[in-house]
Amino acid sequence: MNWYYLLIAAVAAERVAELAVARRNSAWTLVRGGVEYGREHYPWMVALHTGLLVGCILEPGVTASPFIPALGWTAVVLVAASQALRWWCIRSLGPYWNTRVIVVPGVPPVRRGPYRFPRLRHPNYVAVAVEGAALPLVHGAWLTALIFTCANAALMSVRIPCEDTALRQPATA
Repeated sequence: MNWYYLLIAAVAAERVAELAVARRNSAWTLVRGGVEYGREHYPWMVALHTGLLVGCILEPGVTASPFIPALGWTAVVLVAASQALRWWCIRSLGPYWNTRVIVVPGVPPVRRGPYRFPRLRHPNYVAVAVEGAALPLVHGAWLTALIFTCANAALMSVRIPCEDTALRQPATA
């Protein structure tokens, strides 16, 4: 199970890297007149993602759930794929990517990378959903996977409309 904890630590380190990128991008967009939307739901998102990592650590230890190779290795592949998609999103959005909803008025939405596919309107959130379900299942943390998935769906029912509304704001917002 030590390798599993290393995986969780690697994902936690990736989250710290994301926050560093987001902080830099926030400063960049705000200097350019960026406007933040949905500030009230952001602490819930931070708590949810922190809870995911905590649940991934605690549940397998408390329940003594065994590693099930077919499930665990499939979940590892999904976690890796979700990380690849997330960083493709981050690179594609460049300085406009953020963990917050900050929009620079007058700047059109990015249409490159995974954002060029109109049917996949929010690829970063697909990555989050896949990772949030798969990461706990690497070591059989079913309850964590279920709680995260349901809570994330509730959060996305607020976050995605907030982001869509922000992106539709007029150029002089």
